[in-house]
Amino acid sequence: MSTPAPRKFRAPTSREALRLVRESLGDDAVVLASRAVTDGVEVIAMAEGDTESLMAAAAPPAPVVAAAAAAAAAAAAAVVPAAAVVPAAGADAAPPAAAGAAPDAVLSELHSMRSMIEERLASVLWNDQQRRDPVRGRLLRTMLGAGFSARLSQAMLGQLPPGQSYAQGLAFVRAELARALPVQQDEDAMLAAGGVYALVGPTGVGKTTTTAKLAARCVMRFGPEQLALVTTDGYRIGAYEQLRIYGQILGVPVHAVKDSASLHAVLGELQDKHMVLIDTVGMSQRDRAVSDQIAMLCSAGRPVRRLLLLNAASHGDTLNEVVYAYQRAGHGNELAGCIFTKLDEAASRGALLDTVIRHRLPVHYVSNGQKVPEHLVAASGAQLVDDALRGPAPGALFVPDPDLLEHVAPDAAPPTGGPAAAAEAPSERRQEQYQRLIRAMAHDAGEVAAAARSLEQAEVGFAAAHALWASEPAAQPDADATLAQLQQAARAEALAGCDSHVLAVCGRVRLDADEFGHGFDLHGSVLLSDRHGEPFAAPNQWLTASRDAKSGARQLQWLRQQDFGRPLMHLLPRPPAGDELARWSAEGLAWLARAGGSTLVTDLGPAATAPLCCLEPAFGSAQPLVFKGRAALRAQAETTVARRRGGADQVLRCLVRRTTDAASGKVLEHLFLLSNAPAEIAADRLWQWQDWSERADACLRLAGKGLALLGGGIDEPGTPALTRRLAIAGQVATCAWRVQHRTGDRAGRTRVLLAELAGRRSDGPLSGNVMYEGLAKLFPLLDALQADAAEAARPGSPA
Repeated sequence: MSTPAPRKFRAPTSREALRLVRESLGDDAVVLASRAVTDGVEVIAMAEGDTESLMAAAAPPAPVVAAAAAAAAAAAAAVVPAAAVVPAAGADAAPPAAAGAAPDAVLSELHSMRSMIEERLASVLWNDQQRRDPVRGRLLRTMLGAGFSARLSQAMLGQLPPGQSYAQGLAFVRAELARALPVQQDEDAMLAAGGVYALVGPTGVGKTTTTAKLAARCVMRFGPEQLALVTTDGYRIGAYEQLRIYGQILGVPVHAVKDSASLHAVLGELQDKHMVLIDTVGMSQRDRAVSDQIAMLCSAGRPVRRLLLLNAASHGDTLNEVVYAYQRAGHGNELAGCIFTKLDEAASRGALLDTVIRHRLPVHYVSNGQKVPEHLVAASGAQLVDDALRGPAPGALFVPDPDLLEHVAPDAAPPTGGPAAAAEAPSERRQEQYQRLIRAMAHDAGEVAAAARSLEQAEVGFAAAHALWASEPAAQPDADATLAQLQQAARAEALAGCDSHVLAVCGRVRLDADEFGHGFDLHGSVLLSDRHGEPFAAPNQWLTASRDAKSGARQLQWLRQQDFGRPLMHLLPRPPAGDELARWSAEGLAWLARAGGSTLVTDLGPAATAPLCCLEPAFGSAQPLVFKGRAALRAQAETTVARRRGGADQVLRCLVRRTTDAASGKVLEHLFLLSNAPAEIAADRLWQWQDWSERADACLRLAGKGLALLGGGIDEPGTPALTRRLAIAGQVATCAWRVQHRTGDRAGRTRVLLAELAGRRSDGPLSGNVMYEGLAKLFPLLDALQADAAEAARPGSPA
């Protein structure tokens, strides 16, 4: 008996392709995937009866699935015979013998369609939700037609309360967009504060004209004598002359600078000016000189706040690229906000608002014409949202294709009575078929069960991570319950896996353009074992705007309030400064920090104040090692120093490590640690703890990856839903890190399985990101197997 294979259909449009599918395979045909091709659209589909035959041939028998699910859920003794557990092969390998004997060609095709089918499943789930509430479909089309991205639109509509009319839903969308859109709250406060502002952005965005408009608003507030204009544009012919003419009209001096030194000198001369506006050279977001321009502004001798100009008529992807490039290149000097230009030229404005919402970039002003100063107004969030939702002009060509939207969010009338059940039945059948197909492609159920048992027995936090990932938000009505659960698990791990201290590391990771929450920083506290350095918990994470400079103090304050069953040893990026040093001592908090050679201390021997690099401690015998590929010698020393803070000398341990070239004696590395750790903790132990601290940064980066996999809406930082997702992402990150670094054959086989579930090659080094993606696929796979086992156990279920 031959096994049916999927069929491909090509047509100029998706509507025509679906018509061909229905004519050839019937109304109940299952669309497995679709993609754009050079001559239109390609759809891969199978008849409904064929998919059932394929499922019967490819899916594991129900008893095997049920046994595997039971084993995975209970982590008990093996219920699948060892002979049935087939080691994972490559991504294109045929299923094990227990799974049937489907032809290699069909199986190869199924494996190649893994990602497409998963995307299609997500679409089916979304479609089913829209059929039950068709208002969402109409609202989605409204947002996409206005230029908003599908990602933001679906995230927002996912929060729409059920049972809304279109008018109520549109009001909800307006309110949510206005709430999420960051705008300058008080123009008067900004102008009253004064300072130096630089207008930056790509060529042709309107920086010079906007500088003149903003200068006019300043002159009307506090007179021309309190303002000065500066231009760094020495490339464009007539750039200085254009700004000079504006300056003459306003009675404001204009200065031209060409490099960092001249900018530093000019700003020094303008110290008496209430406000200075800098018109900069226009640069493409892909120009490497963007970072040089920002470096010049950062070295100007005075704080320079950058306002990014965004062309409202630009494509959404271009806007996103511009913001990301200018924000990333700041290296600590983040953008203060943005100004919309050319609003009068934009056919739609949704992409513009979408970009600043995702990057959390405050909108200061809106420029909607060439007149100076009339066509510059303070930004109004409600007005911007209203204008964006008016939709495209009649006859607009570049809006989403209704044929495509039909399959993303149908707008059918809500069925009632008998027809409702008839309409929902095919959707539910298709969902089940997709789920079964993905499970059949993924792996033998026994191998999945074995991997789950291995992870649970390895003590890498798998059970806790799985429970959190699988829990429904309704089961955790507030974030406090999730945090309490994490803290309880962290305490248990600390008591079992730490000797004398819990190593606590606070860190911050900027989320890049490929991860959730553009324009945010992810902050977290990661706990490590003092025995082996493994990160075992990330009990609290949060997001802040990238300009928030107080986050570090908040992290430490939160840690001080926790009890993990062992005293904390805080591994800090730098020694405490100012009165904070005295506070650490008064509260009895232990800390260890790497210090720079220029850090001033008091040597208790000669009682002289000097930088750390000038100390002359007694080094021990040098030990041979390989340092960065060359033979080297390393020696260590320890001495006692003091730092005066809070009116008293704080006595500290100072550890020094010097690495020299074995042949020439040249110093290759000279490191210093300062700590108030008790003397019973050996210096070698402190050095080891310091080296382990870098592992926390890797966990935070993985947590950022997890936010994208978890999904969610556009909640403001601090909302319960976002706090809960952050907590889950952090806990799974520690599990992924531990899985990545465990040794042994069983750990290696588990990593191969996770890599294949993630759709990655498993024949090379496997990163933490791959392990995280694999866990994100394994969790729902185990849940699906468990659901199948429960269904098979029900009375009357087929054997």
